[in-house]
Amino acid sequence: MRAKLMALMMGPALLLAVAARADEGMWTFDNFPSAAVKTKYNVDVTPAWLTRVQNAAVRLSSGCSASVVSASGLVLTNHHCVRDCVQALSTAQVNYIEDGFQAARRENEKLCPGMQAEILTRIGDVSDRIIKAGLAKTGQEFVRARDGEIAAVEKEGCAGREAQYRCQVITLYQGGQYKLYEYRKYADVRLVAAPEAQAAFFGGDPDNFNFPRYDLDFSFVRLYENGQAMATPAHLTWRSSAPKEGEPVFVAGNPGTTQRLLTAEQLEALRDRALPTTLLFYSEMRGRLIRFSSESAENRRIAEDTLFGIENSFKALSGQQKALVDPALITAKRKADSELKARVAADPTLAADIGDRWGEIATAQLAYRALYDAYTIQESRGGFRSELFSHARALVRAAEERAKPNAERLPGYTDSQLPLLEKQVLDPSPVYPVLEQAALEFWLSKLREYLTVDSPATKTFLGKDSPEVLAARLAKSGLGDPALRRRLWDGGMAAIKASNDPLIQYVLATDAASRAVRKEWETRVTGPVDRAQQRIARARFAAYGTSAYPDATFSLRLSYGKVAGWVNNGVTVVPFTRFAGLWPRATGQFPFNLPKRWESGQSKVNGDTVFNFTSDNDIIGGNSGSPVIDANGAVVGLIFDGNIDSLGGAFGFDPASNRAVSVATSAITEALEKMYGNGALVGELTGR
Repeated sequence: MRAKLMALMMGPALLLAVAARADEGMWTFDNFPSAAVKTKYNVDVTPAWLTRVQNAAVRLSSGCSASVVSASGLVLTNHHCVRDCVQALSTAQVNYIEDGFQAARRENEKLCPGMQAEILTRIGDVSDRIIKAGLAKTGQEFVRARDGEIAAVEKEGCAGREAQYRCQVITLYQGGQYKLYEYRKYADVRLVAAPEAQAAFFGGDPDNFNFPRYDLDFSFVRLYENGQAMATPAHLTWRSSAPKEGEPVFVAGNPGTTQRLLTAEQLEALRDRALPTTLLFYSEMRGRLIRFSSESAENRRIAEDTLFGIENSFKALSGQQKALVDPALITAKRKADSELKARVAADPTLAADIGDRWGEIATAQLAYRALYDAYTIQESRGGFRSELFSHARALVRAAEERAKPNAERLPGYTDSQLPLLEKQVLDPSPVYPVLEQAALEFWLSKLREYLTVDSPATKTFLGKDSPEVLAARLAKSGLGDPALRRRLWDGGMAAIKASNDPLIQYVLATDAASRAVRKEWETRVTGPVDRAQQRIARARFAAYGTSAYPDATFSLRLSYGKVAGWVNNGVTVVPFTRFAGLWPRATGQFPFNLPKRWESGQSKVNGDTVFNFTSDNDIIGGNSGSPVIDANGAVVGLIFDGNIDSLGGAFGFDPASNRAVSVATSAITEALEKMYGNGALVGELTGR
């Protein structure tokens, strides 16, 4: 932690020098520091190498990364990245979460509901156009002007090719740059193989974000189009042997969000307002789900995927809060802010152009703190973890937004984004009313608690009902039927208003209140902050240049590093675990119990096979499923976690202790062939 804080205290100029020595950075493919890698590791990252990796890197709509690893559309990712799919394909009679899934033949591969895969094909700079759209505008007008221009750029970028391509404007350097990313999209993604959840997540929440680990957290899906498996000649090769300690490795993936460029005041608002509230929220939801799961075996089955996600998020956010409460972090950030301000003040022309944008952000944080509860509970977390509410809001808003010009719609409902939303809403997927009722009851109870009984918003959302009574009524919605969702989607607002579905009518009655708080948030928080950050980015470019990496934005990045352990409280942590260590760690009791085939299967596998390993690649959430690639472009591992120190990586990188955790391809190969008897899949991976 202290090494990370010292790096932050150095300021952006010296951070560039540090990055050249440390394996830091989530680099865009059009700005990768190949020369630094050559100097440090003597590896040539050529344009051809970058193009090959980019063409094989996959972004999944589940919020994860993946990679193409065969010529027939086979894609490698984590088990936890397809867990929703595995859960959706399971029933009370056939539980693929518990028993795993192996498709014996292509015709047995099963569609993953709502999942889309995307491969980046082109990057273009549209910064001038987007920035110009917001000039001289403030508050919500700035947000709407910028978002409207983004919608126009995205629509124009893929015009006439929407069936196969998706265009997305990616915000970089907090609005300092805008790039148009063109993706080849695949809406037909089918599950090929997944181990038992207990093999993939052995050790459960106690082991999460820790090391040593013994997790077989992999799965395979396949890309289809027009009913046929895709031909994918641009794929990564498979290396069955494990990497060596000190070997240079690269991680290609889509890291979700980092906040390394936030001001000190923004970090304080996260520390004092957002994270404590969110942690309490997730903690109570976790407790409710544990109680719900204990009531029956079927409750446990239908809730375990949701509980998994809640526990994972809770632990990750706890790690971020732990980093933020160290006073040295805010002190270091304040020093870096002051250094940049001083550089701006030293240049009168630059100072006149930039102004006091830091002061604007600080003022907006007062509104952030005041509006946080209302905005999150009504809008950003509306219907928290209820699939039925999510469907209802999407159907109502899609009907309303589609009637507007493209540039005037809410984000998520523009022409470039509607196809994915339509797929996610309409793909058949099981809905469990008893779980829905529990989720709605929790959300409504927190709404009443946060906003208070006498709040106009509480009266709008609850009327005279208790959360329990209202949740029971709303959970009777028929939106679990995909045919009904299709009729409402196709019928537009006329069908929506004519519907007597309780949740459709509920969203119609409450959505104006949600939109109102969204408008106030954009006016007082998003607009002022985004506009100020855009100017600060210009100051940063003027002072330090554009050779640094931007914050993560769930867009394709490449990090470099080496296989390495670390020293934790004076104890050296070696970077490898091996199969032989799994069985002594097993207790037979959850979460350290093994699936049946693994309980008796120790003699089937080579105990010396490398299982999991650590490297000093710079990663964050969203990198799950990213391939770990050797210098020759072969896959040697699969990112599935980071150590506990990596959670503070949202705010800075500590080369001494931040570590990525991967399952080795050596372990995947060994398990597929000897434990699961899937020689056909091994043959496809290895070409033998």
